[in-house]
Amino acid sequence: MSEIVPETEVLPKAARRRFTAEEKRRLLKEAAACTLRGELGAFLRREGIYSSHLSKWRAEAAKNELAALRPKQRGPVPQVTDQRDQQLIEATREIERWRKRAERAEAIVDLQKKVSVILGLSLPDSSESR
Repeated sequence: MSEIVPETEVLPKAARRRFTAEEKRRLLKEAAACTLRGELGAFLRREGIYSSHLSKWRAEAAKNELAALRPKQRGPVPQVTDQRDQQLIEATREIERWRKRAERAEAIVDLQKKVSVILGLSLPDSSESR
């Protein structure tokens, strides 16, 4: 007689448990209420959590509590500028600096022309020098 082999059962992959803030608060409160010997271990087994969960949640709660008590900074939130924006700003500043320098040079040339006219000096023509 041939034996009938049962069909292999494939179990779905277990999903990681995620705890909401309310669940974490409830579990921390219940864990804090466990004062008798062995009571905390029974609580952890019943809830299916590890002691490391409690340690991590306590640290998070303490950190968040301190953050909540810290005074809030006033004023606008600083904006993070993109590197391209920063380069554009620097290029605009440099263009403005060169524009002012060119205006000063033109003013000096105009002043030299006026002084030469007043003193009766002849300046070489710009087309002749080329």
